Amino acid sequence: MPRSRAERKADTLALLRTEVDCWVASADELGNAHLVPLSHYWDGAALVLATPRSSPTATNLLRAGVARVGVGPTRDVVLVDGRVTEGVDDATADAHTEHTGFDARTEPGDYVYLRVTPTEIRAWREANELSGRLLMRDGVWLPLDA
Repeated sequence: MPRSRAERKADTLALLRTEVDCWVASADELGNAHLVPLSHYWDGAALVLATPRSSPTATNLLRAGVARVGVGPTRDVVLVDGRVTEGVDDATADAHTEHTGFDARTEPGDYVYLRVTPTEIRAWREANELSGRLLMRDGVWLPLDA
C-alpha cells in the first residue's frame, strides 16, 4: 500500500537526516553527464557536500548552479533537485564532519563546501508509489492531505 504524502515527507526527512552517502549528478558545459558518490549532511534546509574545488563535480555544480542528488537505496529513493551555493559557516562544517566522519578543512588541496537547497523533492519505494512521488515544488512542500 502506498504511503500518504505525510508519511513520505516524514520518511524523506528522516532519510535525509540519517543517511550519509548520496549520488550527485551534474553535467559539464557540453551536457556530458557526471555522477559521483559523496557524503552529505542535511542541515534542515539543504544538503551540504564537500569536494575538491578542482573536481568535475564542483566545477559543474558551481557553473550551472543546480544539482540532482539521489539519497537512499533504489527501493526507498529520495531525489532532490536544488540550487547550489558555495560556502558554509564553521558550525555547519563541524556538523558535516560529525555526521560524515570527513573534515574537508583538514584535507590537502582546496576543498569547497556546497549547499544544495531543494527546489523539488521526489520520494518513492515501489511502483505503487510513482503516483504522488512529488513532495516539493518550487522549494515549497506540497500539502500533506493531497
